[in-house]
Amino acid sequence: MNYDIIGDIHGCYEELSHLLHKLGYEWNNENIPIHPEERILVFLGDLTDRGPHSVAVMELVYRLVKKKKAYYTPGNHCNKLYRYLIGRNVQVTHGLETTVEELKALEYKKYKKVATDFKEMVECSPLYLILDNKKLIVAHAGLKREWIGKTNNRIKTFVLYGDITGESEDDGRPVRRDWAKREAKDGAWIVYGHTPVLSPRIINHTINIDTGCVFGGKLTAFRYPELTTVSVPSKQPFVPEKFRSFDD
Repeated sequence: MNYDIIGDIHGCYEELSHLLHKLGYEWNNENIPIHPEERILVFLGDLTDRGPHSVAVMELVYRLVKKKKAYYTPGNHCNKLYRYLIGRNVQVTHGLETTVEELKALEYKKYKKVATDFKEMVECSPLYLILDNKKLIVAHAGLKREWIGKTNNRIKTFVLYGDITGESEDDGRPVRRDWAKREAKDGAWIVYGHTPVLSPRIINHTINIDTGCVFGGKLTAFRYPELTTVSVPSKQPFVPEKFRSFDD
């Protein structure tokens, strides 16, 4: 099976549409993008928040997953939106407020459908994806190879938030260790996002494809098994301080 794995979209629906066209997908009469070579889309979470069209992204990905034309695994923003929708007491901050504003502007019937569909998709999705006979792992913020096939609270925190130290940056973001640099140089490909980088970062058979679309960078797809990337430029304002650089 051939996959196109797409990084953190964060409500950037126009860029997603542009990327899908660039990848060769065409919209069918069911209003979903289909590749003529039957490639499968994979979404690694953080579909919503901060960007201008979170609802449109939610609807498209749900349709794709429902028609079995895509895989999806949640990110931390997906998890927070899910908890909001089921009535948990979460802070409507760090981008969630943009999605909530969009949802509240919908007619009640459409709001209920979008919310119900999204909750169903999250509830039916695995914490991370194991594909191609364990040769390909897709996890929102990453996954250590020693944990492949396992799930517990520690692994869930790692997959959703990265290898956090418990400390915070000046802007409130959690400090994250460079877990990928400590992985072995072979084994399964681990595809992840969560930490915005200016260009896809490949190290030790891992690749970070969150190229910060919502912060004015790019929206990126990783093509497997070709091991190539395809990107489109963002239409959002560039916010350089949101991007992380690494000393590889």
